[in-house]
Amino acid sequence: MSEAAYVAVDWGTSSFRLWLVDRGGNVLRERRSHEGMMAAGKLGFPTVLQSHLQAVSAADGLPVIVCGMAGARQGWAEAGYVDTPAPLASILKHAVPVRGQNRDIRILPGIAQRDPKAPDVMRGEETQLLGALGLDAAGDAVVCMPGTHSKWVRARGATVERFATFMTGELFSVASRETILSHAVAGADEAEDIDAFKSAVMAAFETPAFAANLLFQVRSGQLLYGGKPASARERISGTLIGLELAAGLAGDVPRTGITLVASGRLQMLYQVAFDTVSVSVRSIGAEDAVRRGLSMAAESIWSV
Repeated sequence: MSEAAYVAVDWGTSSFRLWLVDRGGNVLRERRSHEGMMAAGKLGFPTVLQSHLQAVSAADGLPVIVCGMAGARQGWAEAGYVDTPAPLASILKHAVPVRGQNRDIRILPGIAQRDPKAPDVMRGEETQLLGALGLDAAGDAVVCMPGTHSKWVRARGATVERFATFMTGELFSVASRETILSHAVAGADEAEDIDAFKSAVMAAFETPAFAANLLFQVRSGQLLYGGKPASARERISGTLIGLELAAGLAGDVPRTGITLVASGRLQMLYQVAFDTVSVSVRSIGAEDAVRRGLSMAAESIWSV
C-alpha cells in the first residue's frame, strides 16, 4: 500500500466523510458516518475526528484538510468567508488552522455574497467548485449543485462572480411531510414515475408563478382522478426542481451548457430535468469533485 500523505475530510451538517490519501491523490482508506456538525458539537470535534483517524490508522502528525460545516460559526473553528467575486485560489490561501492540536489541521473557508439585494453564503460547495472547475478554468460557466440547499453558481474563469441558493430539497421534505401533500404521498413505494416527474418539471419551468397552485394540484388531481402515491411524490419533486431551473436558467447560458455537480438519485433527477427543458449538461460526481478540491488544497498548503 502507498504511504499516506494527508487526510481529507468533508464535514457536513449531518454527515462526515474522511479519506486517507497518498501523494498521487489515491484513496487508501475511507470512513463515513452521521457525525456531522450537529453530532460533533455534542461529542466534541476532536473526539470525532480522532476516532476516525484511529480507524484508518492515520499516522501521528499526518496533516488534515477539512471543508464544510466544521468551519461554521457554530462549528469547530470559524473559517469565515471569501467574498464574491471570489477567485477559487483565494479559498486555498485563507484556510484556517485549528489551534491546540497535535497535528496540522486546516479548515477551508466558505464564500459569501455580500449584496443587500441578494445576500447568500455557501460552505462546502466552494470545495466542490474547486474540484469541478479547477484553478485554470477559462470562459463562463454555470454550475448547478443540487442538495438540501441547491447552489447555482455563475463563474468567469476560476472566479465565482455570483451565486444563488434554492431550498429545493428542504422544501420537498417539508411539503411531503408537513403539508396536506403528505396525504398524497402516504405509502409511496420506491417505484419511479419519470413521466409524471417530467410533466411537473415542464409545467413549473414554463409557469413558475403558478408553483403553489401546481403543488396543490398534486393533491386535487389525485382526489379527482386517482393516482399512485409514488407518482404524487415525483410530481412534487418535479414541480420544485422545475421552479428551481426556471430561476437558475434565467439569463444567458454558456454554449457549453450547465455543469452539474451531483451524485446518485439527485444526479439522475436533475439530468432528466435538464433534458426535459432541452439544456445540455456536463455531469461531475459530487464526491469526486469535493475530494479533488480537498486534494488541490492539500497540495497547495503542504506541497504533498
